[in-house]
Amino acid sequence: MRLVFMGSPEFAIPSLQKLVQSKHQIAGVVTVPDKPKGRGRKLSQSAVKTFAGEHGLKIFTPTNLKDEGFVGALRELSPDLTVVVAFRILPEVVFTIPPKGTINLHASLLPKYRGAAPINWAIINGETRSGLTTFYIKKKVDTGNLIMQRELEIGPDESFGEVHDRMAQLGAEVLLETVDLIEEGEAKAVTQDDSLATPAPKITPEHCRIDWSGRAIDIKNQIRGLAPSPGAFVQFRGRILKVFKSELVEPAQSDDDFGMVIESEGKESLWVKTGAGALSLLEVQPEGKRRMSIREFVRGYRVRPKEKLG
Repeated sequence: MRLVFMGSPEFAIPSLQKLVQSKHQIAGVVTVPDKPKGRGRKLSQSAVKTFAGEHGLKIFTPTNLKDEGFVGALRELSPDLTVVVAFRILPEVVFTIPPKGTINLHASLLPKYRGAAPINWAIINGETRSGLTTFYIKKKVDTGNLIMQRELEIGPDESFGEVHDRMAQLGAEVLLETVDLIEEGEAKAVTQDDSLATPAPKITPEHCRIDWSGRAIDIKNQIRGLAPSPGAFVQFRGRILKVFKSELVEPAQSDDDFGMVIESEGKESLWVKTGAGALSLLEVQPEGKRRMSIREFVRGYRVRPKEKLG
């Protein structure tokens, strides 16, 4: 089949690569325009644009998906099917172009975790399993009829980054299987049960701030659900301290306040009291510095018991 592929970040690369290597033809690739990045504000292109350029694929970078010129160019490609992996919300004039429809690969077991950050929220909420879903796109985001689903277990210490990379690889397999089924006329779409839907909104800085009055297990899940990026954080000596890894510990009873360092004995560890239990921080990054082990941090900053992480 002739396919149009739409996507932007690294998550989409295994899927695009799998389709490029398949029997299907990539008629065009749609991705986001180049954006200024870094201190020098130099233009940076998306991972999908880089890959597409390296493989000689026709690239479109529209700023307005409803632009008549862009819509006309898509129609001229005569795609049988459009495939979307981590892209923008499509207008109806775009997703109705291909005769076989437009499908999306989503990183959750829909209808759970509809939204922009399904992997993050699954981990933050302490889920032990999630998965991938392919579905037909319709007007309301992430509500279209389901085609295929594949489960994936989430380990108790896995970070967002680790689950993201595994899902990207598994998702590529699921997506190609889905495209093959559609070509063969064997795809059987199933309506989602909206009553089971849960949200997965875009991660904001407020979601990243650690509240030590919560349970230790919930804070641990927050930390790993945001690692390595954007990263959970606290205030330490008036500056931001990002936390990337932690483990549960059982502290002795104390009257210390939430967020207070209750152990940094031997300059090897840093335990922090929470609303229920305590966390031993393992990897952190002080503002303006590199990521480091807790041993390096405690020694370098001479962290003391009773100090507060706010």
